[in-house]
Amino acid sequence: MIPVLDLRAERAVLARGGRRETYAPVRSVLVGTEVEAGDAVALVRAYRDALGLEDCYVADLDAIGGGPVQSVLLRRLAGLGSALLVDAGVADPVRARAVRAAGAARVVVGLETLPSFGALAAVGRAVGPEHVVFSLDLRDGVPMVRTGAPHHGAAVDLALAAVDAGATSLLVLDVARVGSGRGVDPWLVETLRRAHPGVQLLAGGGVASAREIERLADLGLDGVLVATALHDGRVGRADIEAARRGHPSDSR
Repeated sequence: MIPVLDLRAERAVLARGGRRETYAPVRSVLVGTEVEAGDAVALVRAYRDALGLEDCYVADLDAIGGGPVQSVLLRRLAGLGSALLVDAGVADPVRARAVRAAGAARVVVGLETLPSFGALAAVGRAVGPEHVVFSLDLRDGVPMVRTGAPHHGAAVDLALAAVDAGATSLLVLDVARVGSGRGVDPWLVETLRRAHPGVQLLAGGGVASAREIERLADLGLDGVLVATALHDGRVGRADIEAARRGHPSDSR
C-alpha cells in the first residue's frame, strides 16, 4: 500500500475526480485536530509512524500544471525518511535529475505531460530505469495524452510503448476515479499483468477498502495508491498489518 500526497502551493490537498481547481486542504483522522489542514509534513509523518508505510506517492500539482517543482518542500519530506515516488511533470532528463536531487527515490513520468516515448527513454537513461515509474494517466479509462504528442491508442497499447521505451514500473492511474470509491479497473490490471509479467505494476484511483486491495493483489498488482480511505479511516493500521500477513481483514 502506497499513501498519496497531492501538493498545491505547499499544502496537501484532497483529490477528487481529477478536478484540481476544487481540491481543498486535507483534513485527516491520521493527525490531531490541532494540526492545520493540509500540513504535508504531518501527513507524511503519520503515514510512516501511525500506519507503518515507508513509501509515499507525491503529486506536485503545481509542477504538473507547468509551474516550478516544489523542491524545498520535497527535500523536507524526503528528510523524514520515506521513499518518495514523485510526479512533478517530468518530461526530460533535466527535470528528472532535479526531482531526484530534491529527494525523490523514483521519478514518475506521466502520460499527461509526456512529449514522446523517446523522452521517456531519455529519462530512463539519465537517472536509471530503476528510478523511473511510467504513469498511465487515464480519465474514465481514456488515456490523457499531452496536446501535440505523437503517440495515441488504447491504454494497453500505450503501456506497451512505455515498456518498449525501457519502463520497468507501470502505474495505472484513473483520475476520474480518485476519491470516488469506484475502485481500480480490474480488467485493465489483469490485462497488463498478463502482458507484462516482469514489470512492477501499481494502480490507484478510488480504492475504498482493504477487501479491494486484497482482490487487486490476487490479480497480480504489486502496489496500490490510497488516499481518501486513509484520511477518513476506512483503511487503517489493522488492515495494513493483515494484508502484510496475507490474511483477510474485517473491512468490507
